[in-house]
Amino acid sequence: TRSDDPMLLYFTSGTTGHPKMVLHTHSYAIGHEVTARFAQALTSQDLHWTVSETGWAKAAWGKLFGQMLVGAAIIQWETPQRFDPDGLLRAMERYGVTTFCAPPTVYRMLVQLDLTQYRLRLRHCMSAGEPLNPEVIRIWKNRFNLDVYDFYGQTETVCVLSNFTFMPIKYGSVGKPTPGHDVRIVDDDGKELAANEEGNIAIYLSGQRPPGLMKEYWRDPDAMQGAFRGDYYFTGDRAYRDDDGYFWFVGRKDDVIKSSGYRIGPFEVESALIEHPAVVECAVVGAPDPTGVRGNVVKSFVVLAEGYEPSEALTRELQDHVKNTTAPYKYPRIIEYVTELPKTISGKILRRELRDRPS
Repeated sequence: TRSDDPMLLYFTSGTTGHPKMVLHTHSYAIGHEVTARFAQALTSQDLHWTVSETGWAKAAWGKLFGQMLVGAAIIQWETPQRFDPDGLLRAMERYGVTTFCAPPTVYRMLVQLDLTQYRLRLRHCMSAGEPLNPEVIRIWKNRFNLDVYDFYGQTETVCVLSNFTFMPIKYGSVGKPTPGHDVRIVDDDGKELAANEEGNIAIYLSGQRPPGLMKEYWRDPDAMQGAFRGDYYFTGDRAYRDDDGYFWFVGRKDDVIKSSGYRIGPFEVESALIEHPAVVECAVVGAPDPTGVRGNVVKSFVVLAEGYEPSEALTRELQDHVKNTTAPYKYPRIIEYVTELPKTISGKILRRELRDRPS
């Protein structure tokens, strides 16, 4: 086979719209050496566990290609029933797992347990799939004295932004570009933006694609035209880059909420809410303003911790918490309490489904 021959098709998660088919070539496997060697910091001495079914793109990230290239061993755990967070930690104890990667959904479930009862041999922990809330990172570090290193990529790419073990972590940031990826923040016309200006996460191609970037959206010329414009691949995600070169994820372009002239990223509001002890998990979307004044307002779906019940007093308390933690205009004007959030099979929150729910 040639490096540009088709190898596999993955479906995107479809969190904001219908899933797209992503065609990768044989160079994709080689591209994942960056994921394993730099983002995951794996060596031939590691027993690595990425929480992923083998049909997900995350399995390619954490179980197949890069891990083989660096010589790390991997563990696959069969879970025919509902996800068992206690069973996962017990298995990590039993087998001596040294490096661990899981989506934020899993970490949020794990930190609800009494972590003092587990004796793990971990040396390095990672998260990917969606941004990991800083509060969850703090809880994990308080117990195991290990940071959780967040990194970023897509079904269409390998890891393109990462926190690295050789540089300080800024909680909430997805880090800096990985080797071979010229990642920039640009406006819709491809003009590079200054530090701290929110824009599109785009990969500068300069006539040559990185080996881990997809070949095409299969049989979808409209999607290709939207993604590949000028010298850039547009990821469809929004972020900004700070003065130190760290990237800060804001949200999918379709998820950013426009309210009274402000652009509000759901992740910042979600991170503020999850700091409150009453909140186990939450998701933020835009919803029509019941008063008709603001166009859209911030709406939050909240799963409560054990011992808390929905009430008007709790709603006001959560709203005030977000005002004080972020900015007054970002607080959720509508809070709906739910027992669980709709998710893809890989654990990503289906915000499009939440947006479609009647108020």
